[in-house]
Amino acid sequence: MPVVTIYAKPGCHLCEEAHEVLEGLRAEREFELREVDVTLDPVLFARYGERIPVVALDGRELFEYFVDPVALRERLDRVEP
Repeated sequence: MPVVTIYAKPGCHLCEEAHEVLEGLRAEREFELREVDVTLDPVLFARYGERIPVVALDGRELFEYFVDPVALRERLDRVEP
């Protein structure tokens, strides 16, 4: 099963919007959604803190700031089951 990870932090309105898009896509496509709070890890915060949310598919970064649902659908459709 594909794994979509969102790197985010509490109180971030762009993160909340990205999360809503991802939850909407979960109704259409099957994938595991992992949420990572970058404020809990200094290394992740240094890496992602200024460009969140960052969304990755199976460890590969695809989007930052906003999620393109059309592009993510296409990427999910190409993932081998």
